[in-house]
Amino acid sequence: MAMGSFDGRRHQGPMAEMNVVPLVDVMLVLLVIFIITAPLLTHAVKIDLPKASSAPNLTQPDHIELAVQKDGSLLWNGVPVTLEELGPRFTAESQHQPQPELHIHADRLAYYDSVAKVMAAAATSGLGRIGFVSDPEKQ
Repeated sequence: MAMGSFDGRRHQGPMAEMNVVPLVDVMLVLLVIFIITAPLLTHAVKIDLPKASSAPNLTQPDHIELAVQKDGSLLWNGVPVTLEELGPRFTAESQHQPQPELHIHADRLAYYDSVAKVMAAAATSGLGRIGFVSDPEKQ
C-alpha cells in the first residue's frame, strides 16, 4: 500500500491505489445488520379471522323496450302506444323496486323531436335509467 509523506524533497507521483478499508467497514456493518434482522422478518403472528360466507343477491331489473319509428309512432314492448299514454305508464313503472331500465330503439330516420319527447316524459315521470340501443350498420 502506498503511503504519502510530507517531505517536500521527495516528490512522488499521485497515489494510484484505492483505499478499500472504509468500503470493507460499511460492508461488515451491513452484514451484521442483515444477520440480526433476517430472523425477525420470518416471525408471523397467527390471527384467527372470522369466516363469513355470503351469496350475492343478484336481482336484474326489468327493462322496457320502447321503439321510436321513423314516422313518429311508438311501440312499448311491441305494442303500439301514443305519446300521451307514456306519462302514466312511466309513472307506474317508476314506482317498482328495483326501477326498470328504459331501452330506446330509435330508427335512423326518426326525428330527434320525437325521441326528445320520449326522454322528457321518462325523466319527468321519475325513470332515471335511460339507454339507447343501436344496431351497427352492416357493410
